[in-house]
This record gives sequence, structure tokens and C-alpha cells, in this order.
Amino acid sequence: MEPVADTMQIGELLDERRHLRDVAHWMLGDGATAEHVTDEAYGEWYRLSEQQRGRIGAPRAWLTRAVGSIAMARLGLSGASDTSTPAERAALVIDDVFGDAAGGSATTAEQAAPGRRGPADLEPSGRARHSLRARTARPASSGVQADVVDAVRQACVDGDADRLTDLLHPDAVAFYDGGGKVRALTRPVVGGPRVARSLRTLLARHPRTTLHTGAVNGRTGLVARYDGRVAAVVCLDVAGSRVVQVWAVLNPDKLRSWNRPRP
Repeated sequence: MEPVADTMQIGELLDERRHLRDVAHWMLGDGATAEHVTDEAYGEWYRLSEQQRGRIGAPRAWLTRAVGSIAMARLGLSGASDTSTPAERAALVIDDVFGDAAGGSATTAEQAAPGRRGPADLEPSGRARHSLRARTARPASSGVQADVVDAVRQACVDGDADRLTDLLHPDAVAFYDGGGKVRALTRPVVGGPRVARSLRTLLARHPRTTLHTGAVNGRTGLVARYDGRVAAVVCLDVAGSRVVQVWAVLNPDKLRSWNRPRP
């Protein structure tokens, strides 16, 4: 199980991805290609084992080097010469931006050890839900659901760890769906205090972050925005008067519909 300390604030998650995309765009000069390169870099990160990722002291620097390596490979495949602007940019990035930023940790994608694998399959959510629901009361009414979710929102905004823990069932489970597109937790977080800690970190108050309740899959959930754009949608299952399961969608692809202009 991954340590909850690996949880990041929404702003940090998105700023990291934006930084990687900007580096790729600067090197390659194309926005769509930069998105693909950024996805590839995160793919390389998640193909490392948990133990390998745990040994990397500066993940953002590692990912930046991975973006540089992937972009360089694309420039090489395109036949760019040493005198072309993209190649010169790439060389500058490798020398001046990456440097020793990784602090001696694992570097490019090619240096990852064998045994690569993608983000952990989140299908256990079904089993966890069944097991937890079997031990708790029937799902709460819509009114109770709304009240509990709003209380969770307020506790996250206030940073009230005790209140947030009280609102969670002791055996609560949380799943963070980053889709391999942001550096989110890939395994379930189990236990009320651990879930509370992960939620409080993810949804912590920030000048550029807002957190509101809203309709999520026909029930009251949480919608977090960063710089005005939806950055996370959180579904909460409530049984009795406590949250028994949390599912936070952080995958940018799954959030596109939330950010489309409304007629």
C-alpha cells in the first residue's frame, strides 16, 4: 500500500503536469504533441514498481528528464539536425533545465529496471464497496447525503482533521483515479484516519482552488476547481451518517466534459 504522504494537493498535481507540457511544447513546438509526450512520461513513471518510485527523491525532476528523453527521441526520429531550432532547444533543456535536478535518482525511462507495470487496477473498488456496505447501514437518504457531503467539504476547507475523521466510517476506503495522467495514488487508501488525511491534503485550501458541493452522478458530491477549471470530482457513498467510500476522479481526460462551455 502506498503511503498517504504521497498524496499531493490539486494545485501541485496540475502545476506539475503543466510544467511537463510546457517543457515538451518548448522543445517540440506543438501543443498536441506536447500532450502526448507528457502522457508518455507519466506512463514511464507508472511502469516503475512502487519500490522504484519510492526511491526517487525528486519525482518532478525525474518526470522532466523523461519528457526530455522522449522529446529528444522524437526529434531524432524526425531527422532534425544539430543546427535546427528544435534540436538546439532540446540540447539547452537537457543541459540547463535538467542538469542534475534528479539528484542522482533514477533518470530516464530507458533506465527503469525490469518488471514495469501500469497503474494498479482499481477494480477492487467493487469488492471493497460490497464488503463495506455489508457491514454498514443502508445508503443514506438524499438529504442526509447532502448534509454529510457539505460537512466533509467544510472540514476540508477548514483543515479540520478531527472533524473529517469523525465523518468517515472507520473502515472507509478511498480511490484516486488519475488515469496515469497525473501523479495520483494508484492503490486504495483504507481506514478512516488515512482517508481523511489523503482527502485533507488533496482538497486543502489554496488561493487558486475552490471546493463546492454539486450533483455528481445524480447525488451530492464535491467539485474542486483550480484556476476556475474543474480539477477533481469526488463521489462519496454515505451509509448511516458516515462516508463509507470515496472515489476522486483526477484524470484530465474524464474531466473534459466538466470543463466544456455550457449552452
